[in-house]
Parts: sequence; structure tokens; C-alpha cells
Amino acid sequence: MLTVPTIDITAFRDPRASGADREAVAADVDHAARTVGFMQVVGHGIAPDVINAFTRATGAFFALPPETKHRYRRPPGVNRGYSPPKSETLRNSLGLTAAADLFEAVNVGTQHTDFPGLGLPEDDYAVNEFPAEVPEFEPAVMAYFAEAARVARVMTRVFGRALGLGEDYFAAFTGHSVDVLRMNNYRLPSADVVLEPDQEGMGAHTDYGIVTVLWADPVPGLEIHLDGAWHPVLPRTDGLLVNLGDALARWTNDQWVSTMHRVAPPRVDGELVPRRSAAFFHDGDVDAVIATLPGCVTADRPAAYAPITVGEHLRAKLAGSRGGRLNAGAAREAARLGGT
Repeated sequence: MLTVPTIDITAFRDPRASGADREAVAADVDHAARTVGFMQVVGHGIAPDVINAFTRATGAFFALPPETKHRYRRPPGVNRGYSPPKSETLRNSLGLTAAADLFEAVNVGTQHTDFPGLGLPEDDYAVNEFPAEVPEFEPAVMAYFAEAARVARVMTRVFGRALGLGEDYFAAFTGHSVDVLRMNNYRLPSADVVLEPDQEGMGAHTDYGIVTVLWADPVPGLEIHLDGAWHPVLPRTDGLLVNLGDALARWTNDQWVSTMHRVAPPRVDGELVPRRSAAFFHDGDVDAVIATLPGCVTADRPAAYAPITVGEHLRAKLAGSRGGRLNAGAAREAARLGGT
């Protein structure tokens, strides 16, 4: 089991905190971002009651009959609604083939109606549809969505300070951010189910945007790829896992790491067990341009990525994972896997 750094972000939530306290948090985040790309964040301020109501509501949705959940499917190009087991393949987002992933999921996100007057593309900012069969789903999920969004924005302030850009730097790229909350259920027919040779709970991938805030059951499954090998990570019961996405790797010219990760079929003492997670993706404005920061380019380290908009990047990744079209633009990320 790999122990990733635990970082208390209270200083960025407390207006009375000193500049030295904030600088210490930023330094810890900078070190984690350059070495692991993951951190366990405590002091996030999300009340246990919010998380408990959220997990009860998502559990009620996943307990619905398959035919009911299927009513909430959306086209592959719309990153909202229900995804049944084996309907997505995350390795496709890297341009790699694999068996379809085992997880089922339901997504909600920011809507074009949240930003009137901007004329945002409706597929990227699709309207949410909530299950009528679970009346508590919308209020509980959106309460957690708001809290996870707050934590993500706190993290972008930490990132700005850690990179010497100022705490408000990333605000210019996130005024109408494409934010998505994906609730995952690693649902298996039975504890002794036979898996295909290369089948995973969720296939190897990097996250696409700026930052991911992850709640997960404290059971095995999540693995991150470092130094040519897979390492299991166990979520803390009192924390949230935070990891960096491709946008930050591109901005920093890979000085900060968008870490490859996957979810292996979750096992305890050799038996498959249930596992749930919820990933909040803070991806940035659809029209924001991700271009390598000048301070991250040197004669010895030229820019590794051409500028790209958030929307272009997200669409290519999602066309792979959700649409089955291998992403031709992720060779640099895929190369990290080597032969694994």
C-alpha cells in the first residue's frame, strides 16, 4: 500500500491564517504535485452529514432495477446521466484498447443555464436530469456537488500560490468551468465472478482537467502508476483524495504530474467486495486555452505540448472513454504505461 502525502488545507479556509501558514501548505502541495500527483486532503470542511446524505442517495439510485437506470442514459458525446457496466473503456482515452470496464456511473455537472448570456455549447454544459424514483437524489447530490466545487476552487488557489502565480491566477480560466461529478459503483454479479484477463474496475487513465476531488469507500481498488509499477492507495476515512489532471500537466510542462491511475476489481482477502466512489472534476472553461506557462519552459526543457482549448482536450478524451474512438492525441500520456 502506497502512502501518499496528507495535507491539511485549513489555512486556505481560515481568513485568520498567516501567510506563512499558507506558504507551508503550498510548499507541501508543490512537493506532492511534482512527485506523486496525488494527496490526501484533510481540513476540507465538508460536513459528515453532507457526505452521508450523498452516499445514501447515490446508493438508492444504484439499487434501482437496470431498466429504470437505463432511462437516464445520454448519448456518448454528452457527459451526463447513467453509464451501465461495460459501457465505457477508460484506456481508450489514451488511445489504447482493452476490455470494457466493470463500473457503472451516473454524472451531473454544470449546465449552460448556470451561465446565462454566454452562449455556451449545450453538449459540454448539458442540462441535468435527476431520477424521479429517488426524490432525495437531487438535493443530496447537489449539496455535495457545491461542497466539492468549493474544495476544488480552494485547491486552485493553493496551486496558484505554489506555482508563484498568485492565488487568483486560475480564476481567469474557471469562471464558467466544465465541472462534472461522477458517482461510480463497482458493481459485480457475485464475489466469485470470472473476469476477462485484462478487465479492470476502471481502466488506466489520466484525469482530463485541472483537479479531481475524490471521495471513496476505504477499501482497496485504486492504484496509481509510479516508477513503472502499480501501487495500491487506500483512501482515508477523514479525508478526500485530490489529484492533478492533464490541464495542469500541460500548463507546467509536466513539472507537475497528471498521474496514471486505475481501479482494479476491489478485493479483500482475495474476494471481490463492493466499492463506491465519487469524483468531482474541475476542468476549466470550455474556451480556455491551455498553453505552457513561460516559467516552465527552458532551453533544456522545451514545451512538450501545443496549446489546446479545454473543450478540444475534453472532447478527444471523452470520445475515447465514452464513444470508443481511440484518442490519437494522448501518446505522451500512454507512453507512461510502458508494457503494463
